[in-house]
Amino acid sequence: MNQPMVSVIIPCFNAERYLASTIESVQAQTWLNTEIILVNDGSTDRSLAVARRYEGPCLRVIEQRNRGAASARNAGLAIANGEFIQFLDADDLLAPDKIERQIQLFMSETDNVLLSSCAWARFRTDTDEAKFVPQPNWHNLSGVEFLQLLYETGSMMHPAAWLAQHTLLDRAGPWDEKLSLNDDGEYFARVMLAAERIIFCPDARSYYRSGLTGSLSRRNDRSALESLYRSCDLTIGYLLAGDSSPRSRAAAAYAWKWAAFELYPGAPDLARAAEENSEELGGSQRPFPAGGRFQVASKLLGWRLAKRLFC
Repeated sequence: MNQPMVSVIIPCFNAERYLASTIESVQAQTWLNTEIILVNDGSTDRSLAVARRYEGPCLRVIEQRNRGAASARNAGLAIANGEFIQFLDADDLLAPDKIERQIQLFMSETDNVLLSSCAWARFRTDTDEAKFVPQPNWHNLSGVEFLQLLYETGSMMHPAAWLAQHTLLDRAGPWDEKLSLNDDGEYFARVMLAAERIIFCPDARSYYRSGLTGSLSRRNDRSALESLYRSCDLTIGYLLAGDSSPRSRAAAAYAWKWAAFELYPGAPDLARAAEENSEELGGSQRPFPAGGRFQVASKLLGWRLAKRLFC
């Protein structure tokens, strides 16, 4: 069988604790024709030393000053030789047959399919903790359908779950280096819509390390919240440009309501703008994404005070 090359791009910033396991999960792939491009994004710990231990014909290490994960991914993509691209954060893992199963699925398709997703699960320290619970988006979908489900149910897909043809990523354009928080959500929204169709590979698996102190996804400083607002504005715009149906407008209205919740109290002005955006789309009667005490308190005190008290 002809084995197309897969380029695995790993952006790395201060991940020395997990980096060896991440690299080894790629080296253990049953799909042998792979190259690893590790972009050290100005790490101040021993990440670079760890990466250098694995450097060789199949793993290139690129150094750059700290410019963010999006910049690191763009740097890796610019020199990638693979027909297929696998993004992998420096603390996440791939099951040994993850890439092979997705490539085989690509090859079994008669149509020109450019993008595949897979099953994924969260873990903290050991992959034995991971529970692969089917999600609403674990199906073959169009890009519009995926975004609708994302906003309706919160059904995300972390970067390592995707496998994409290089030509598709060229069509979608580079990662937005102005974004930090949710840069992957904005990027893959463009990729999904450019692909039009996403094939889901149920037997391929990736592992998303969660709950880390200092993780970018847990930041709530002003810069991160501005990035969250901008990424929401962009991705919701992409959805509505591709489909202005009542379902998409309702999903977008709830997405802005959800964004308002996430932006408060760290950026009250952005939260207010998100609420206004939601109302312009007709508003949403769906509850905010929080627990029972919040729901009760929000009816009595308003959602802002309830969030300060219970979230």
